[in-house]
Amino acid sequence: MSGLLENRVSVVTGGSRGIGKAIAAAFLREGSRCVIAARSRDELGGTRRELAAIGPRLEAFAADVGAEDDVRSLIEYTLRKFGRIDVLVNCAGVLGPIGPTAETDAAAWWDTLRVNLLGTFLCVRYAVPRMLSQGRGKVINLSGGGATSPLPRFSAYACSKAAVVRLTETLAEELKGTGIDVNTIAPGAVNTRLLDDVLAAGESAGEERARKLRQLEDGGTPPQRAAELAVFLASENSDGLTGRLISAVWDDWPAMAPLIPQIMSSDLYTLRRVTATGR
Repeated sequence: MSGLLENRVSVVTGGSRGIGKAIAAAFLREGSRCVIAARSRDELGGTRRELAAIGPRLEAFAADVGAEDDVRSLIEYTLRKFGRIDVLVNCAGVLGPIGPTAETDAAAWWDTLRVNLLGTFLCVRYAVPRMLSQGRGKVINLSGGGATSPLPRFSAYACSKAAVVRLTETLAEELKGTGIDVNTIAPGAVNTRLLDDVLAAGESAGEERARKLRQLEDGGTPPQRAAELAVFLASENSDGLTGRLISAVWDDWPAMAPLIPQIMSSDLYTLRRVTATGR
């Protein structure tokens, strides 16, 4: 690796498995000091032992991102251990209830937004002030199915992920000129625990179950694709690129660096409504 994140301090939520684990591993290989967070202490411990082989700069902290006290403690722990926060990756997420919206349990629907949306907000709420005091930082959020198109029978997940993208764009506007970039990754169809949840749901998942079965057979998108994009967005190579939703699979992000001024003067890689008047 090229040391793109040498001496940077990163926090990766949802870091005990799947995409979050792949991002943490990639960050470590690039020289970052990293804190991974997740709810399960057992999974965190196993992941920490596994990733420690990459380097000694890894810490683990058990936290529910939807609980404000947990998030505050996570950020305070990171600052005690490493003294700063340069990169925040909001990867923790749940799929939530599956089935027709009109038949969905309201508490389960709301809890999905608590984890996926409120959890992202809380991590931003406590990490960004530190980044502001440092004069620079990178926030990387994770999108998912339903963020840019309807996802029937997964309304809680789809709504939460669409809201994360809008939160990204809004925060990027608020932080213009501060040295803090905020972007979202669309990771592609990665085989994670969420895929298992869809398959287990049976008919409640509707047509999405058939798509996930094909994804399982095809092998899906490797989580390393999202991790490689996360390294780019966490590094100086992406400085000035902010408020964008970038696909790890379909967008030519490796060639994006020299095009950043052009991208930022357009509405490329944003949620937008296209009309005849452009409004």
